[in-house]
Amino acid sequence: MKNNTKFDELVATFEKLPGVGKKSALRYAYHISINDPFLGLNLANSIENAVRNLRRCEVCGAICEDEICEVCCDTSRDREKICIVESPKDILIFEENAIFDGLYFVLDSSGDEIITKLQRMIELNGVKELIFAMTPGVNSDMLMLYVEDKISIPNLKFSKIAQGIPTGVSVDSIDFISLSKALKDRVGI
Repeated sequence: MKNNTKFDELVATFEKLPGVGKKSALRYAYHISINDPFLGLNLANSIENAVRNLRRCEVCGAICEDEICEVCCDTSRDREKICIVESPKDILIFEENAIFDGLYFVLDSSGDEIITKLQRMIELNGVKELIFAMTPGVNSDMLMLYVEDKISIPNLKFSKIAQGIPTGVSVDSIDFISLSKALKDRVGI
C-alpha cells in the first residue's frame, strides 16, 4: 500500500510539537483532515495569523501584536516592581490568573544587551524591586546573582518567589531539594 504522503507530513508536523507523540499526532491529523476539515482550515488560518502578526515586545520581551505590549503601555500598573521571568509564556500565566500588577521582563539570555535593556527599563520606571519568578535551580540562581552583580542601582531590592511544597502534595512525594528549601524558608503562622 502506498503511503499517504500529505497525511504522513501532517502527522510528522504534529509530532514536532512539545508533548505530542506518534499516537496523539495521528489522532490530531485524522481529526482535522477527515473528521472536521473546517476546524483544520480554521486552525491553519489561526496559525498563519499568529506567525505573521505576533512578535516580542521591544521593552519587556512579552508576546504582542504591536511594538510595545499592553502591559508596558498600561499606566495603571505598578511601575515600581518588575517580575523577571524566563519565557513570554510565563507572563501569560501571571496575567491569566491576575496575580501580579507590576511590569514584566523576559530574561531568556544573559548577554550585555539584555542587561542594558533591563537597566534602562528600571531607570525609566523608577523601579524599586526586581522579583525573580524563575524555575528553581542552579542556573536560575546563577542568573539572579549575575543580574544583581551587573545592575547596581541604589536601594533596588532583589527578591524571588517562594519555593517549597505545593498545596495538596504529601511530604513523601516531595524531592529533597524542595523539602529542604521549604523548611529553610519557613514562615510564622
